[in-house]
Amino acid sequence: MSPAPGQPEGPALVWCPFADEDSAAAAASTLLDEGLIACANILPPMRSLYCWQGERGESRECGALLKTDAALLERACARLAEIHPYQDPAILGWRCAESTPATALWLGALLADKS
Repeated sequence: MSPAPGQPEGPALVWCPFADEDSAAAAASTLLDEGLIACANILPPMRSLYCWQGERGESRECGALLKTDAALLERACARLAEIHPYQDPAILGWRCAESTPATALWLGALLADKS
């Protein structure tokens, strides 16, 4: 049975790399202001090795781990794709299998003014 519309569905996370901390913070601020996430952890520069459009690449990026409720996961990922400075950003979102009750309540509160 699915939760009713506007009801919390449990914690979810979004992972996304950015070119730098400033662009990660700008995107996170927008998502916070729009009520799509409750928290963003911006990780220090990391070394990224990848294959993109048939070519091997390497760059320095920052990672962002965004916390939300699963009821907002699809919207948060879609909005992040719209505002991200990369043309085709790598955005991964997933529902969390476990959390503390307090964390679930905190993230579920994002839905309080959306019902």
